[in-house]
Amino acid sequence: MSSGSKINTIGVLTSGGDAPGMNAAIRAVVRSAIAHGKKVKGIKRGYSGLLKGEIIDMDARSVSDIVQRGGTILQTARCVEMTTKEGQEEAAKAIKAAGIDGLVVIGGDGSFRGALALSTYGVNVVCIPGTIDLDVSCSDYTIGFDTAVNTAMAAIDKVRDTSTSHQRCSIIEVMGRNAGYLALWCGLANGAEDILLPEFYDFDEQKIVDHIMENRKRGKKHHIIINAEGIGHSMGMAQRIEAATGLETRATILGHMQRGGSPTCKDRVAATTMGCYAVDTLCQGKKNRVIVEKRGMITDFDIEEALQMEKELPEYQVSISRELAI
Repeated sequence: MSSGSKINTIGVLTSGGDAPGMNAAIRAVVRSAIAHGKKVKGIKRGYSGLLKGEIIDMDARSVSDIVQRGGTILQTARCVEMTTKEGQEEAAKAIKAAGIDGLVVIGGDGSFRGALALSTYGVNVVCIPGTIDLDVSCSDYTIGFDTAVNTAMAAIDKVRDTSTSHQRCSIIEVMGRNAGYLALWCGLANGAEDILLPEFYDFDEQKIVDHIMENRKRGKKHHIIINAEGIGHSMGMAQRIEAATGLETRATILGHMQRGGSPTCKDRVAATTMGCYAVDTLCQGKKNRVIVEKRGMITDFDIEEALQMEKELPEYQVSISRELAI
């Protein structure tokens, strides 16, 4: 098995939320597999497409000119059926019927749980972390985060310009689900006065009001608040803060613009490296692995072990974000 002789056909799918760099990962999987003498099948629309038999043959030309494109050429979807035993059994049957010997899944924790379920039915799976939220516990980095945080940073810079001109308070809501990585990085990069993180926020808006008033006494005429998606309710928060402070307050929800756009160099290189590593892992005879970045190195963990890991926001960055908000 060390030569990968039992792996003849490799399947690849993208699942869950799309992330910039997914196309670079797909390209790497397809071309690396071909270089190893393997056939490749692309599965469209994630697990949902798998259950519907949306499986296509792929060659080197199938992934030409996609490394710079955002989104995913294989498309993606949420799949409720994969949370059921019946759906998992049908998905495993579909993989075997398509002649796929090893499956590469590109997505987040939810996608990994689907892959773990497939492994219990004898499907050989390898996962690649692709999510803008950076919330995959086993990996220091996830494909798409760098592009998303740069997209948000540029948008917040523009909001700051108009906020300064009008001497407003601006609440800018960024994505990230229940994780605060995007909010924390944007807050540090954009010099925000307040950063609201799901991991630490106590929903005491009076603290924010007091901070705004203290800064106004110091002569500060505007105030930037980065609000994480996991907290949300930015519009209502803006109304309450304006009523309490008398300072015109506007809310901006950046939304899905953070998912799109051409991936940065970091995301292209990380996705390419992880994609090739995933194919190497299958061809080496390893089973049920997650490809991760740890301390700057690419390595792999058992899926079950990886899903049990925990990850926290870096305490030092959280502390300096507060220290610098004077």
